[in-house]
Amino acid sequence: MSERPQSLSPEEIAAYRRDGYLVPRYRLEPARVLQLRAALDQLLADNPGVRPEQLISAHIRRGPENIVGNDAFFDFACDPAILDMVEQIIGPDIILWGCQMFCKPAGEGRPVPWHQDARYWPIRPPATVSVWVAIDDSTPENGCLRVVPGSHTGRGAYRHRTDNSPELALDLVIEDGEIDLSTARNVVLNAGQMSLHDVYLVHGSNANRSPRRRAGLALRYMPTTSHFDREMYPPRTLANGLVVNYRDRPIWLLRGVDRSGRNDVTVGREG
Repeated sequence: MSERPQSLSPEEIAAYRRDGYLVPRYRLEPARVLQLRAALDQLLADNPGVRPEQLISAHIRRGPENIVGNDAFFDFACDPAILDMVEQIIGPDIILWGCQMFCKPAGEGRPVPWHQDARYWPIRPPATVSVWVAIDDSTPENGCLRVVPGSHTGRGAYRHRTDNSPELALDLVIEDGEIDLSTARNVVLNAGQMSLHDVYLVHGSNANRSPRRRAGLALRYMPTTSHFDREMYPPRTLANGLVVNYRDRPIWLLRGVDRSGRNDVTVGREG
């Protein structure tokens, strides 16, 4: 049987394990990109008082984080082509627990400081593959994702500090001297391309000072052998205005079974 176009090759999987991230061969058709852009336009129109970098839980129509989401993003997160790649990384039992639109406006898009996702997500043991989908071309000029290859291999969190600057898109920053950033790479993507990255990978992005918007959709998937612990972090509002509420956020079992037996997929669900 020939390999499906969306399947990761053995070489791609090996690169992901080695580097902590991957840009797969698979990419979206132009018509699908246009659909996602139209959904983003609606998302922005429905949330006029929210910074475009802070469109958290964009897949939930009326979620606990004060965002009016769009069903198109949930439908996309359930796409079998995406889930097939995720399954090759984390196994057949998959929970969708997050979906955020990172939209950096032209000329003023906020930077994301160097950090690890494992440091602040309520998942134990930490385990997630993030699928970052380029809605626009993503380049160094407009603040593309930057990564430190291999920084995930220790399977532990570096020391972070809190930075409450309202100009940052995130308030956690890796402490100076914790990691050598000289090997950092830009993850340059054309619209429709995507990257996958590990929960321990050190990553961030620069501000967008260019005349072009940079929008990307981040889908968060975890294996059900881990527990989404709703009591680990209380709901809070960051200094930059971002509302985070893991306690009441709905999560979805998209494939397989809950191996941990502890993941509540009823909280926050409509109906």
